This record gives sequence, C-alpha cells and structure tokens, in this order.
Amino acid sequence: MLRHTVGRAYDELAWLAERSPLRTHGARPVVHDIGYYVPRKGALEVFARIAAGDRLRAMAFRLERGQDLRWRCTAVELGGERMPRPKDD
Repeated sequence: MLRHTVGRAYDELAWLAERSPLRTHGARPVVHDIGYYVPRKGALEVFARIAAGDRLRAMAFRLERGQDLRWRCTAVELGGERMPRPKDD
C-alpha cells in the first residue's frame, strides 16, 4: 500500500508497520465492519473495525483521486499510540 500513499500518510503507515499494532499471539486480525463517507467528489474517508485477539480496534484512512485519476491514501489513523508530529507542524 505504501506506493499508493502520499505525504504524511506514507510516514504514518511506515511508522505503524514497524510497531505491528494488530499483531496478536494466536488469532489473526479479522475485519468486522467497513464503511465510508464521501466528503466531496474525489475523496473518500474509510473506516474499518478490526478484531485482533480479544481487542477491537478502529482504523481510518482518507483516499483522494489525483489529476491522473489514481486513488492515493493521504491520511491514516489506527486507534492507540500515534506517531509524534514534527515540531514545525
């Protein structure tokens, strides 16, 4: 997915991948529910509820269609610890 990600979302996905927040001992993560909202033409805000062991987590991301008509992830969040923001943000 990283090649379809731009800006800070790329850094956030790489940061999350290093920490494996959905990793459990035993059961594999399972998607329980998904949904989306269209805030404007060419943009989607998507969410998923993911069970990982005995925990239910939420993941959200934003997709935007570029001028080349390709969709790219521009923001991502996963409940729990967040990547620190640079001081100039």
